[in-house]
Amino acid sequence: SPAVYSLDGLLVFGLLLVCTCAYLRKVPRLKAWLLSEKRGVWGVFYKAAVIGTRLHVAVAVSCVLMAFYVLVVK
Repeated sequence: SPAVYSLDGLLVFGLLLVCTCAYLRKVPRLKAWLLSEKRGVWGVFYKAAVIGTRLHVAVAVSCVLMAFYVLVVK
């Protein structure tokens, strides 16, 4: 089965989405183009960027733990 259907694959996808959107929020042109909508489908990217910037320590720790899990445990 594809990795998207497993729980760890879904967590990796979510963490990558949050990290990517938080990074794109720092780029002015991309922020105005991609993260300007706060509702709808594009609002998911905005909300992920907000989560990534406000909880940057927790997201970073989660990324390190998930990398350890994927590389060593799995």
